[in-house]
This record gives sequence, C-alpha cells and structure tokens, in this order.
Amino acid sequence: MKNLLESLEQRIHGQNRNIRLLVTAFVAGGHVLLEGVPGLGKTSLARQLAVLSGCNWRRIQFTPDLLPGDITGSVTYNMQEQSFAVVKGPVFTNVLLADEINRSGPKTQAALLEAMEERQVTIQGTTYPLPEPFFVVATQNPVEYDGTYPLPEAQLDRFLFKLILEYPGEQAEVNILRNHRRAGGLAEVTPEPVITGEQIRELQGRVENVVVEEALYAYTAVLVRATRESEGVQLGASPRAGIALLRAASAWALLEGRDYMTPDDIKEMALPVLRHRLLLTPQAELEGMTGEGIIRQTLASVPVPR
Repeated sequence: MKNLLESLEQRIHGQNRNIRLLVTAFVAGGHVLLEGVPGLGKTSLARQLAVLSGCNWRRIQFTPDLLPGDITGSVTYNMQEQSFAVVKGPVFTNVLLADEINRSGPKTQAALLEAMEERQVTIQGTTYPLPEPFFVVATQNPVEYDGTYPLPEAQLDRFLFKLILEYPGEQAEVNILRNHRRAGGLAEVTPEPVITGEQIRELQGRVENVVVEEALYAYTAVLVRATRESEGVQLGASPRAGIALLRAASAWALLEGRDYMTPDDIKEMALPVLRHRLLLTPQAELEGMTGEGIIRQTLASVPVPR
C-alpha cells in the first residue's frame, strides 16, 4: 500500500490526507463521497486510484436526464436473433466514479446507492452480483450550487466517508501548474498499476482480523451515542455509524502497519465517518453550529480508554 499512496501523492498535489483516507476506505470495503468546488481534482483522484490499483473502472457523469437503467443496465430485444439480451450497465466494474452525483434526481441516485448497499443489481427480475472489489467514489459540488439535488440522510449513511477537498496550499498549487505545463501534466499520463485487485481483496479480508480490545467497543459506542445527545442535533449517528467507525479504524491501523487498533485510530476516523451522518436543527444552523464542530467537541469531552 505504500507504493499506492506514494504514487497517488506524486500525481495529486495538496491532498495527502484525503488520499490516505480514500485508500483507507478502499481497504475497508466502503464507499466515499468527495465534496468540493469544481477544479480541485476530485475526478482525477478517483481515476488515478483506479488505474494504480490495477482494477477495471468506469465513469458515470450524472445529469438531470440520467435514468436508473443507464447505471444498472437493461434488457434489449435483438431483432436478428429474435431474443432478449441483458446489457449490463457501467456499475459492473471494480471502481466506479459517480461524477457529480447530486446533478441527478433522487430516483437515479437511489439506483446507484442500492447497488452500493446490496453489491448486486436486479435487471428484469434476475439478480447479478457485482465484481469484487467494488468501490464507488462519488463526487458532488456543494449543495449551494445551482442545479443540485441534495442526497437524503438515509442515502448519505451508505457512504463510509465524506471527504471535503479544500483549495491546495501555495506550493502544492505551484506543483500543479508545473506538472500541467509538461506535456499535459502527470495527471493526464496513464500510470502502471502498483497493486492488483486481488491484493486489495486480501487486504480487505485482513481488516476483520485487526485486534479490537473490549474497551474500544465501549469507547466507540459512547462517542456515537454522544452525538445523539448533543445540543442542536436533530438526528445523530446511528448504530451503523459505530460499525462503520470501527471498520474504518481497523483499515487505518493496517495502513499504519499494525494488526491492532488504538483509540487514536478511532479518533482519526471520527470526522470522515460521522460528518455526513449528523442532521442539525434549523436553529443550530442559524447559530452557526456545524456537524464537524459537534464531532470535535464530542471527541474532546469523551474520556479516552487507557
């Protein structure tokens, strides 16, 4: 995994932490929602991850007229052979880039999110399993942008992480400009894979074997429950969030070269796992409260096990 991380950092500048979190989600077997204004490299990051991991990948550009069948597939009639044939959609791949997922309506969004949850697709009554590994990287622009359809809370819960891409620092931006000056830039060059899909699957299996002490189960439960009791929170993190937090922390521990979890692993994963699972009251939003602020307060107030 070290080679994968280094290769991504060479091609995507100024996003080192998000790169590490993206790879963590891949190893954890979860899916990621990337949010940021246009031009920050969301699409490039997902594409480079797919190519460098040696996996098949497809891209879907979400638009207002995109239909569920455009994602999952459909049955067509072959007039020459006088028979029906199943045409599988782009969801049948290892790494799927769902570009600008909030540009399509709720019905189309739901078609992808159900496939993410079930890891299978039903076409005309027949169920087809999706390839393994199966990893969705969905990108979205901030909801303030015109022509966007915010994902409902129940759908957001199906993403392991929500990552926020910020503007790069000055030196990182200089590197971006320099690289794109050179014959199209590194981001446009198709690199050689540094890992295989089979190795990714092996790592995903090892996540289950990371040792978790009993005290860390209790710590996770207290953190998750505390978000529900925080002032200004209308909808807190569910038990599914606790499961996601432990799985992400296990994958993070593996990337750190350990086969056991520590409280710091849980704290590192709390923000990307929980930030999209909290719904604040209108009054709290008017007062300037944020989900991230509540998560940080919770981490500061809950005692860490020793």
